[in-house]
Amino acid sequence: MNINGSVAFVTGGNRGLGAQLVRALLEAGASKVYAAARDPRTVAEGAVPIRLDVTDHASVVAAAEQARDVTLLVNNAGIHRFTTILGGELDDVRREFETNALGTLDVTRAFAPVLGRNGGGAILNVLSVLSWASLPTEAGYGAAKAAQWSFTNALRVELAGQGTQVSALHMGRMDTDMIAGKGIEGAADPADIARIALEGVEKGRLEIIADGFTQQIKDGLSLGIEALYPQVGAPA
Repeated sequence: MNINGSVAFVTGGNRGLGAQLVRALLEAGASKVYAAARDPRTVAEGAVPIRLDVTDHASVVAAAEQARDVTLLVNNAGIHRFTTILGGELDDVRREFETNALGTLDVTRAFAPVLGRNGGGAILNVLSVLSWASLPTEAGYGAAKAAQWSFTNALRVELAGQGTQVSALHMGRMDTDMIAGKGIEGAADPADIARIALEGVEKGRLEIIADGFTQQIKDGLSLGIEALYPQVGAPA
């Protein structure tokens, strides 16, 4: 997938990683970048603003009808409620699933025919290290991202016939307003993550691992539950 000359559509393109992806796409020579947000007035300069709420099916359909020239879909929009596994609000868990998993799937279903008509193109799904490892304090987000990863794998198979590359970006903490005020240190610069993501798409990588910690977690998947969650302890 060549970024130069592509027509990209970025959900959540008004802040955080989304805004950095929009800028990186423009810098890499994309001929057009649609930046989608609930309030399109807030998107980065140089992009084509488009109104989109990924949890509103009518909004998703309207966006796909407006952006019929897209060759690269970037599913970046997401929410993180830091929902705990037992004490958190169940409605927050629902919102995380509706946005991160079902919303992303709805956007992909709407744009898959667009990509097919335009030669196949590519999809980049922004996931997380929490696709592979869960924390009790962020259980809703992690479960939604795990579901999104599963959808991503199924989409790879489903869209192979039309020549659509489906890549997934996995990374740890980023310095965005999603974690503001949480006391988290050492978060990555989202501009760096955006560059890594687009480089991975161009190289045809299906899994794009943005940092060493995320690679460590992925490697640990084959070692068993006790390796990923040592606080659980080995069975008696």
